Order: sequence, then C-alpha cells, then structure tokens
Amino acid sequence: MLLGWCLAGARAADFSHALHLKLMPRCASCHPKAATSTKLEDNLLPEPRVCAGCHEQVSIKAPRKTRLAKFDHAFHLKMGNIAPVLKAAVQAKTYLGDAAAVAPYLETKNACAACHHGIEQSTSVAADSKAPYPRMADCLVCHNRIDPPFSCETCHGGDKTLKPAFHTADYLDAHTRKTVVKQGCAVCHGRKFTCLGCH
Repeated sequence: MLLGWCLAGARAADFSHALHLKLMPRCASCHPKAATSTKLEDNLLPEPRVCAGCHEQVSIKAPRKTRLAKFDHAFHLKMGNIAPVLKAAVQAKTYLGDAAAVAPYLETKNACAACHHGIEQSTSVAADSKAPYPRMADCLVCHNRIDPPFSCETCHGGDKTLKPAFHTADYLDAHTRKTVVKQGCAVCHGRKFTCLGCH
C-alpha cells in the first residue's frame, strides 16, 4: 500500500488520472455515483473506501465550485460517447470554443472523456492549466439556442456576475488593442454576435 496519499478533489497536485485509468479503466470504478447523479450538488468524487484498497491514508476534500445551477450526469451518460458529435462540430467549424484545444481528445472511446477532455492523459489535476472539465462550448454543440441573458439562466441560474475574468472594468477599451477571437465571444453572445451589438 502507498502511504500518505492525499486526494484533494480538483486541487490535488499529485493525482494522476492517467495512472488510475490504466489500473481501473472504467471511470465508474472510482466515480460510481456519476451514472445516477441528477443534481449538480451531488458529490461525485471517490469515497475514501474506494481508495482504501490501495492507499492507507486518504483525504478527499470537497468538490470544486462551479458556475452552473444544475447538471444531470445520468441524463447525459445515457447518450453514450458524444465525442463524435463534438468532433463533427469542430470539423464543421461550428464549435464555439478553442477547437485546437479539444480536437486531440475527441478520438476517445471513453464516454466520460468525451466531455472531460484530457482526463485520460492528466497526470496532475492542479498542475493542469487546462483542467479536464467540460467547456461551455461543448454544451453549446447541442444546447445551441443562445439568447443572452435569458438563455444563460437555464444552466447558470440567476448568477448576475457571470462573465469571464478577463472582462475587467476597462475591457471595452482594452480589448481593441489586442486580437480578439470573435468565435470565443459567441459562446456567451450568440452565433449572430456582431461587434456593433456592443459598440
């Protein structure tokens, strides 16, 4: 048994999904509640007893906070592997996020990895600058009716502070001095977004 192992949810600096998926290739081995989870509040991190088979000391902190108001894992898992759907959107250039960042992970046969991009290669959750959590652009492949601010509330509730961290007080002036990828704006502002819509 390994000593002193610490699992800290999304903040675990030394947790390797890549290693654990080689030992137990089914995500449900460690995350059994995901298949029946219908509420965002459900804690889907492994229970210490799951880890106790190999590790003597286990500490699992609370899951990371999200900006979502609701999510149903069970419903989405019933669809199976949606990686081909996401890949088709990337190829059709209708994917509203950074297609280059997700494309390498869309050949997976793992239904969970279809949305948790890079989870199969992740060796350090906290150190991963692009943590393997679903991106809003993934959701928008199917949930593609964007009508801000009304459609935002569907998934994010009444979060009035919902905006990217780079949208600072001087954003309207500052963003004109650098290259803005308009496709990224469409994630929140919709496919028919125009610069004149704000200016």
